[in-house]
Amino acid sequence: MPVPGSPLTDAYTRLTEVLPGLEVVERSVGEPLPEGDGWVAADSLAAGGAGLEAFLTWDDDQVVRDYGQRARPDVVASFGLHRYAWPACLLITVPWFLLRRVPRYPVTHVSYDRTVPDLSIGRLSARAEGFACLPGDPAAALPGARVVADEEALHAEVRAAVAEHLEPVLAGFGPRMRRRGRALWGMATDEVVEGLWYVGHLVGEEERARRELEALLPGATRPYVGSAAFRQLTGPDGESLPTRDRASCCMFYTLRPEDTCATCPRTCDAERVTKLLPQAS
Repeated sequence: MPVPGSPLTDAYTRLTEVLPGLEVVERSVGEPLPEGDGWVAADSLAAGGAGLEAFLTWDDDQVVRDYGQRARPDVVASFGLHRYAWPACLLITVPWFLLRRVPRYPVTHVSYDRTVPDLSIGRLSARAEGFACLPGDPAAALPGARVVADEEALHAEVRAAVAEHLEPVLAGFGPRMRRRGRALWGMATDEVVEGLWYVGHLVGEEERARRELEALLPGATRPYVGSAAFRQLTGPDGESLPTRDRASCCMFYTLRPEDTCATCPRTCDAERVTKLLPQAS
């Protein structure tokens, strides 16, 4: 059960309501994170050793099971990083989006379990190390709160919190991938944007999510690569079709070259319109 009285609980409860395939279990200060039985600690992924090897075995087996072939080791690592980073970023971006509170989660404060049969994404066990909020927030007087001046300062907190968590994780995955530095941070940028964009759609606030992400990542916000990169396409009957240009590629084309996503750098605008039209109807 969530920690009683947590200033983040409402955000995670709402997240689970709209995305029931992901569960967030909050831990109180000093409470240990779970180990074994499918749980993998984020710092073991960052270490890049046996913990990461075991984690990627799941992705390797999944590719063989679902596609009847083995993926290149760097592709397996890309899939594994995405499957961890996408929900991990939501730990930070969803409380910011829904509550204007930005928690800090060092890699020592998060564990992930994706082995639960009825959870398509998995469950995260997380212990926040304080949070940032705006003046006037009722939670500002709570232990662990850190008040910042304004919305732009809160943007900086989001970028710093995500970077704090992902930087060591990227370092752990990096040697197994054909990506370094800028390319890895391009992938991180995509996880931040596409995760919250999707949740914004689920809660009925997709347009606000796009605006917020454009303000969060306007470009030149290192170590992130590029901007939120949203743009509009027009369908054959004048339909407005929102899309974005990913800063990275998920590498799925190596398994199914004919089946790329609508934001893939390899997908031309004509193909994007074809893919987006069913979603707009």
